[in-house]
Amino acid sequence: MSPQEKAAAIAICKGSRPIAALTCYDYPMACLLDTAGTDILLVGDSLGMVVLGFPDTTHVTLAHILHHLEAVARAKPQALVIADLPINTYDTPQQALETASKLAAAGADAVKLEGGIRQAEKVRAITSAGIPVCGHLGMLPQRVLEEGGYHKKGKTPEQTRAILEGAQALIEAGVFAIVLESVTPAASREITAAISVPTIGIGCGNGTCDGEIAVITDLLGSFPWFVPPFAKPEADLATQTNDAARKYIERVRRS
Repeated sequence: MSPQEKAAAIAICKGSRPIAALTCYDYPMACLLDTAGTDILLVGDSLGMVVLGFPDTTHVTLAHILHHLEAVARAKPQALVIADLPINTYDTPQQALETASKLAAAGADAVKLEGGIRQAEKVRAITSAGIPVCGHLGMLPQRVLEEGGYHKKGKTPEQTRAILEGAQALIEAGVFAIVLESVTPAASREITAAISVPTIGIGCGNGTCDGEIAVITDLLGSFPWFVPPFAKPEADLATQTNDAARKYIERVRRS
């Protein structure tokens, strides 16, 4: 399937079935997650925190994303591969298109950017070039420094209305889906019901969006130093990895 066909297949899931998405940063994990049947693999700028050790996503560069995206793309996944546009790489429509084009050339089927109304022209520039775009509204990690932390969104009618207006602007510009992050359950349901493209939630509560995305290290329990309150680990790889390493060290030292 072409990138456009993959994105269209995600779009038509709205009202049909939930969308399952996972972040992914390397080749072997891409192979495993694709075999498991995930709909979307997101090479997200969350890699800055869970892979590269940065305190937030504002340190992630285009070179970082490209490096990990190329590894994921080598798995030739059936899933839709989305890559994040890193901070300061889409400040203008022209820059947004240049960055998106580099990501597409590296193997991304689609790209994702943060923000609403003020990003519409950038989305339009990218989609006009035939590159599918996913939006991202609610809590925006790339704005964590200017907002002074991670804050839940949609707590007031005004906040919900602002998110909805941003969503409508993105839809008019051509996005095929929108990630909602850390939006209250009530607001997520309202926005999901009001818009024509799928919403993919993280930290928005159960069943409030058209799908869900999880950070793979949260799902696997392989990043034990910090687990978001909304994360639902399905494994404890941190403990298993530590135990395996200890057993190996003991075996080597006994020989």
